[in-house]
Amino acid sequence: MILGDPETLQAIAPGVALAAAAAAIMPWLSRGDSRVRAVVVAITMAFTLRYTWWRISATLPTIDSSAESIVCLLFLIAEVTVLVGTTITVMFLGRVSNRSAEADANVAWLRQQPRMPLVDVFICTYNEDATILERTIVAALAMRYPNFRVWALDDGRRDWLKTLCARKGCHYLTRADNAHAKAGNINNGLRHVGTLAEPPDMIAILDADCVPLPQFLLRAVSLFRSADVGIVQTTQHFVNPDPIQANLAAHTWPDEQRYFFDVILPSKDAWGIAFCCGAASVLRYTSLMAIGGFPTESITEDFLVTLRMSELGQKTVYLDEMLSLGLAPEGLREYTVQRTRWCAGLMQIVRGRENPFSRTNRLPFFYRLSLVEVFLYWLGSFSFRIVCIVIPMTYWAFGVRAVHANLYDALSYFLPYYVSQLALTTWLGQGRIMPLLSEVNQLLIAPEIIRAALHGLLKPKGHKFVVTPKGKLRDQTQVQWRTLRRFAILLACMVASLMLTFGPSQDRPIEDGGALCLLWSWYSILVLAVACAVCIEKPRFRTDERIETREEVELHAGGGTENRRLLDVSVGGVRINGAAPGAVGDPVTVTFRGSRMPATIVRAAPGEFAIRIEGEEGREAMIRHFYSDHYNRATWDLRIGVVAWTLLRRVFE
Repeated sequence: MILGDPETLQAIAPGVALAAAAAAIMPWLSRGDSRVRAVVVAITMAFTLRYTWWRISATLPTIDSSAESIVCLLFLIAEVTVLVGTTITVMFLGRVSNRSAEADANVAWLRQQPRMPLVDVFICTYNEDATILERTIVAALAMRYPNFRVWALDDGRRDWLKTLCARKGCHYLTRADNAHAKAGNINNGLRHVGTLAEPPDMIAILDADCVPLPQFLLRAVSLFRSADVGIVQTTQHFVNPDPIQANLAAHTWPDEQRYFFDVILPSKDAWGIAFCCGAASVLRYTSLMAIGGFPTESITEDFLVTLRMSELGQKTVYLDEMLSLGLAPEGLREYTVQRTRWCAGLMQIVRGRENPFSRTNRLPFFYRLSLVEVFLYWLGSFSFRIVCIVIPMTYWAFGVRAVHANLYDALSYFLPYYVSQLALTTWLGQGRIMPLLSEVNQLLIAPEIIRAALHGLLKPKGHKFVVTPKGKLRDQTQVQWRTLRRFAILLACMVASLMLTFGPSQDRPIEDGGALCLLWSWYSILVLAVACAVCIEKPRFRTDERIETREEVELHAGGGTENRRLLDVSVGGVRINGAAPGAVGDPVTVTFRGSRMPATIVRAAPGEFAIRIEGEEGREAMIRHFYSDHYNRATWDLRIGVVAWTLLRRVFE
């Protein structure tokens, strides 16, 4: 392949022209205008369908029983599965909803009501430690809403939690067993509050690590003004980096969930198919009891409750506002546990009465289509990711061509498709998604996801709900050897196959299939190298996440008082600009946002020092300050150059 070759230039011209047009025009287009979005989506779908038709009609050899024919056909099926799912996703992106203005208007209406709805706030917990639960309980009790009760639903039956709740003023409820896991725990709470003198109007669901901000209930409950709203789901944000961020370079790019919550779910809401994601949601109590409480047929009971409520004409709406802060999975093992549970639960739903392919299904059409989309995502995308790694090696090792196309045709059809997809996601996501890292995310857990998908399809009953561990100590480097070996072997095989093919003693020309496969191989090597780097989990020495700030505080030490500027704040303490007023271990007092708190100097460095807040009252005050609406908690600042340098440095360090 010669870049200056006229045929090559002709082949890449459509893709280059499309990229140039997208770069020149799309920054000026309004993402909130559904008409503009529809046009961009239509163009993207056209290029996707063009590429799909070419793959089906022009890239297969004569089908027979040969190994090459079988490989070609299987690869085509895998790719078309992904393309169909992608096309559905792109179609849904043609609309967008933003309910903040509606919430603004409804809050004024809500405050004028003679009695604001009573909300029972359920904090679902099983094995989380006191540090995590204290934050959630304290922040929940501090919400600015006049009519609510907070309940800790303890499926761990822990005496210390009962004592903690009594000390904080939170209701405590447990049960004799753990039947049906989280759904069963919630249903036990529903039965209990239903027997009280004043049953609730709404139920708010919080995971143990999901800390609500003060305005959470007021904003969410305001959207129940319409009687057909059964569920309000709010966005989920995280104070800590996810495993990929932490193991590569936190705060350099967004967490893996941002694109879903900031782009995908607002679009689904516009189509009337938003769904409950569990934590940070509020549900209408009477509607929930009308369907018998949370369904227990799936370990993703949150998704299923949306589908059951839709059968009653109760819709789920989405409020894309930061109203709570949770913990992302802190390690690869936890990340895998969470994702495989989601996958298996979806497969249970597909095998149940909500099967989108069933003609007796009472679901609205677009909910059916959304279920098909998610089904194809879990079953197809992760399988395709593995196939994309293996296919180039089969070519170098055995000469098997999975795609029968010359380089020029491949470029002329694939590039416009790829550029249009990339332009759309970049335009809508504003840096919330990066193709390379998305592929790494999927590849890391692909074998486990495939296993969970097949298990959920073949055996839809009897799956155990596995809680995602949170808040574990990670003060040492941890190597996920099983996962690392998997990718290291693939990486070694890929490099070896290239070396054997293009080594000094070889004279193999790069023809049509070889040129295409060579580009493919180099990209796969990059993906595998980054995946290997992620498997080496860097230590995290901080028990409390920090947020940068430039506020001023009063520091009382040695009989004097002076104003100092903060550098960052956490639940446990603050970092302060300037020289320390004493030695490490010395007591000081700090006045922060009206709260006077005892503290201890724990670290001193040139030009700055850190203090730890002491005592339960001080810690409660810091929890309320940290989980208030005063801070910008964006955990990323996307700069492509920094990302590229960070990845290269992490891979080769």
